[in-house]
Formats: sequence, structure tokens, C-alpha cells
Amino acid sequence: MGSQSRSFRTKMGPAAVLLAVLIPAVSPAEQSVDPRLAAPEAATGWAAKPATIAQRHMVVAANPLAAEAGLEILRAGGSAVDAAIAVQMVLALVEPQSSGLGGGGFLLHWDATAKKLDSIDGREIAPKAARPDRFLTPGGKVRPFNDIVTSPLSVGVPGVVRALAHAHARHGRLPWARLFERAIALAEDGFAVSPRLSQLLAVQGAPAFNDAARVLYFDGAGAARPAGYVLKNPALAATLRVVAAEGAVAFYNGPIAGAILAALGAGRADPGDMSADDIASYEALWREPVCPTYRRYRICSVGAPSSGGITTGMVLGMVEAYAGTARTPPVDGAADKTAGEAVEVLRAHLADIRVLAEAEKLAFADRDQYVADPAFVPQAAALLDPHYLAARARLIDPSRPMAKAEPGLPPFKSGHLYGRDATVEQSGTSHMSILDDKGNAVSFTTTVQTAFGSGIMAAGFLLNSQLTDFSFKPSDDTGAPVANRVEGGKRPRSSMAPTIVFDPEGKLFAILGSPGGNRIILYNLKAIVCLIDWHCSVDLAAGLPGFGSRNGPLEVEQGSAAETVLGPALAASGTAVKPVDMTSGLAIIERRGDAWAGAADPRREGVALGD
Repeated sequence: MGSQSRSFRTKMGPAAVLLAVLIPAVSPAEQSVDPRLAAPEAATGWAAKPATIAQRHMVVAANPLAAEAGLEILRAGGSAVDAAIAVQMVLALVEPQSSGLGGGGFLLHWDATAKKLDSIDGREIAPKAARPDRFLTPGGKVRPFNDIVTSPLSVGVPGVVRALAHAHARHGRLPWARLFERAIALAEDGFAVSPRLSQLLAVQGAPAFNDAARVLYFDGAGAARPAGYVLKNPALAATLRVVAAEGAVAFYNGPIAGAILAALGAGRADPGDMSADDIASYEALWREPVCPTYRRYRICSVGAPSSGGITTGMVLGMVEAYAGTARTPPVDGAADKTAGEAVEVLRAHLADIRVLAEAEKLAFADRDQYVADPAFVPQAAALLDPHYLAARARLIDPSRPMAKAEPGLPPFKSGHLYGRDATVEQSGTSHMSILDDKGNAVSFTTTVQTAFGSGIMAAGFLLNSQLTDFSFKPSDDTGAPVANRVEGGKRPRSSMAPTIVFDPEGKLFAILGSPGGNRIILYNLKAIVCLIDWHCSVDLAAGLPGFGSRNGPLEVEQGSAAETVLGPALAASGTAVKPVDMTSGLAIIERRGDAWAGAADPRREGVALGD
């Protein structure tokens, strides 16, 4: 990135130094903060995971049972979309803290035959009755986050089932009902609760759930189901059977929709305002992907209402404009930096990381100010204007790091500007990367927002808390409206960034993504730069200690080489450094010659499986 570091390449040290086991769920500086704010999806351990090599097809997903379900579908001749549906249905059962039928997501699909990329927006929607003052007291003060997150007021109309049905109609090969079989069997027969699920239930605590969920996930004394406990969910099995037999329409109408409404109103002092019409009228939307270029690679993701792809593109555009030179691309997907070289990679690329951090500050300043549902705030695409990014890049001076960047003035068609954002973002999210035997690819990020969403269960699945992704304050101190304020029928801003990368020759190069709230952007950027500029292997890109700035101090992964190597060196150069838990969940597939290499993030329980 600058003249100090033109080559973005290096090496790294023993995997054991790469990152110590991440035991603390809450960092010392955050111990007085409610667990939902400090560690919505806490660190629960570290396990080294070498890359998996496959010739035909591959699934990288956040839970072994879900990945196995996806691989089974691929082996049966299913498409990447078919496998994604099977994976999601199992995740709804075995990883309820992260995603499920009561949430939403964004899916990016590459059709290898048609050479066409498309994306589908399955983001949740605010009820039509929602108003900008939704999260304010009668006196106009912002209500505490924890009062809202378990309230029906936090729940948006779920989008994931409709989104997957649309994707299947366009890209599916196997019958819809076939894709539910493994999830139904596991829900009826039971599955062994994983250590991660058990630990996160214990962190959350029984009071955070409604009665239906509490009975399922906790014993009579309020203790979380232990690891290894065989958990059955007959209510979810019944829901899956109905949706498998009758299609998505059965989810958005009839008894399942009725169960959602009943759960939002039953015995509540603050009943929700979602209506049967809100649920029945929900539509997932096909949208044009966002595909900025970087080092002649196309870095494709989803656009607004997600900020993930836009912000990633902004950062990479500023980095390239600042560096002013091309990098040597990996040769035919070959990586020469492996997982044992993490320390050396970080040490060698301090200058690059300083430039990345400054670009991230500038991009996050604009993202917070301008990105929202395009039906309400239509100008987000202007943030990727090359001339604008070049002008923003001229503000980067690694020798004088910014404490906080100010938003710029992008070339909007309208001159309308918005007020300062006040959104509090959490992470209860999952990601899968899938490749089928025809070369079709899916990158799918799926979420219920905070861990376990709202904690409100209906028909065997947890409902999201996605409306907390809106700004609780509808306007700033000057009275200017916040772009991401609550409005009826609006989709809250997201940071999800399912990503598919194409090399300079236009060939599929990588499929990747991560959970992590608005740190998703930092995690994806780390992986992209590691793969393209630093010639990393996929397991190194997935496991490399986390770092990045969300327009504040440079956050480094607590207890990792990022803290011990980056922290002192960057602090000595004037950069404000803050060690924090950075529980990424990267799932990466990369072309390696005529084969494919896949890796799951060692911080979670995911796996890469393929043939």
C-alpha cells in the first residue's frame, strides 16, 4: 500500500502462536457490560483446521451436521442452492444462536453456465405500523438496548424462507421437499448439543427466552442443556414438514404465521405491531450485485440495504488509489503463505495494515452516514465512485493516523444529507460457502441478529431481533433525519457481505464470508487482502488474527498475535490500539489449480467438506 510497503507479501510462525485458545467470553474492559452488548456471539474456543482439498464440490458451513447435510445434497446431484437450503434448515436446529427460519439473509449466486451473478435480498422488514420513534420513551429518550432486544418490538418480518424459495425456483435441481429431509430427521430424532451451543446458552441465561424456548434449551432449574445432551425439537420438525410439503407460502400464511403473531402478543406488556398482512406480503428481492475491482480482481457482494459489499469496495478502492501500484496476483490460485506463518505475515505487513485501518475509518464514516434501505435512501452506490474514492484516499496519512474520520460528500444525484447515525450493531449470524459440480457457487450470510435473536420462539424456531439494526435515534442533535431510522416497511441496514471473487481473467477465484456484526467487513477485508496481496492459503486467511478499524481505534484480536505483534508496533507509531474479542466465522473456498481448497474459521465449530 504506500511506498513503505509495495509488496503486501510475507511469512508467519507456529500455529500455536497464531492465537491462544479464546476462553474469555467477555474482555476485561467489557465485564460490566451486559453479555448481549459485550459478546453477542462470544468466543468459545480455538481449534486448528487444515485446509480441505476437493475436486468436484465443497461445502464450508458453521456446524458439522449442517455441512454434512449440504454435502449429501451435492452428492445426490443437487445444486449449490439446493445444498444451501439443506444447510440452512439444519442450522436452524443446531445453531439457533446464529440463524434460522425466523431470520433473514443475503445470498449471492454464480451461474457458471450462464456466466451470470445474481443476489437475493432476504432481509427482514419492519411492520408497516412501525414509526421512527419506535425505540424512544414517551419523553423522547432512547430506550435501553436490553429492554428492546427481547421485546416483540425488535422483531422484523422473517425473510429467509421466501429468499431460499426464490433462489430454488431459479437455481434448484432437486425437489424442494428433498432438501428438508436431514433437518426433519435430526429435529425428530435429536442431535447432540455442541459445546459452543451449550456455552452460549449459559452466557445468555434462561430469562432471555420465552417459555417455549426456555423449556427446550434449559432444564427445570434454569441450567443450559449440557454439551452432548440429545435435543429434540418436534415443533420445528412439524414446521419443516409443512414448509417442505407446501412451499414457502405455508410459512407466510396459515398456522405458522399465526404462531408468529401469537408469540409476539401472548402475555406481553409490549406486544408487537406485526400484522398478518405484514407477514403474507413479505417479498425477497433480486438485486444487482456490487462488483468493485481491486488489483484487477472483481470483488462481488450484495448492495444496500447491506453496507457490507459497499464498504468493502470503498476500503479496497481507497487502498488501491493510495498505493498507486498493482500487486502480483497469486499464480493459478497457488498460495505460498501457510497457516504456520501468521506471525511473520503480520509483522511484515504493518505498513499495509496501517493504510487499511485509515481507509476503513473513512469508509465506515460514510457507511454510517449514508447507507440504508435503497427504497428510502437511494444514493449508496455513489460511494463507490472512483473519483470520490481517490479523493478520500488522499486523506490517508499512516504517519498521522486519524482518531475518527468525518463523512465525505459523495456525488449524490440529490444533495440531500442525513444526520449522524446512532445504530448499535450486534452479531448473531452464520455464513456458508458452497461450490457444486457444475462450478456454480453460493455465498450466503444468514442471521437472527443478536445471539438467539429476540429469544422469542414460535413453531419451534426463534424470531429475529433485527429491528435493533435500525438507529434507535431517528434524528441527530441538529434535527437531521438519520438514514437508517425506523420506518414502516423498511429493511434495516446490514453489514452482511457474502462475497464471490473473480480473478483478472474472469475465472471464479474465491467464495467467502463471515458472521460478526459490522466487523464482518473487517473480517472479509482481512481475508481478501490475505488471499490476493499476501498470497495466503485459505486456512491462513481464515485463521489470521483479526484486526481493523470501525472508525475508532485499531481493534486487534485479544490474546492473539495481532495483540502481541501488531499492538506494540502500531501503538509506537501513534496508532490507537484496542484489544477486543473478534469472533469471526470465515468460510472460504479458493481455486487451487484444477482443485479447490476450503477452510472454516478455527474460532467456531464449522468445517469444510468436499469430494
